[in-house]
Amino acid sequence: MTTQYRVVVAKKDERIDGPDDAEVVLSVPVSVAAETDFDATVEFMRGRLKAVGRTGSVLAELKSGEATSRLSRLASQP
Repeated sequence: MTTQYRVVVAKKDERIDGPDDAEVVLSVPVSVAAETDFDATVEFMRGRLKAVGRTGSVLAELKSGEATSRLSRLASQP
């Protein structure tokens, strides 16, 4: 399974990590991903993190913790 991570800074301004043909795409606003207690699973449940792809694959990605670390890293980039 491949995943693309997107942190939205502004309209048409995104920080992207991952292949364009990914099976799962996770998107979150930079203001959310930059929070000190950011957790991708919690934000998905709150509706602030958007996901495209098969539900099982999305949940597996969130459970692994990889989404939280990669999105946080993208949010911290200048």
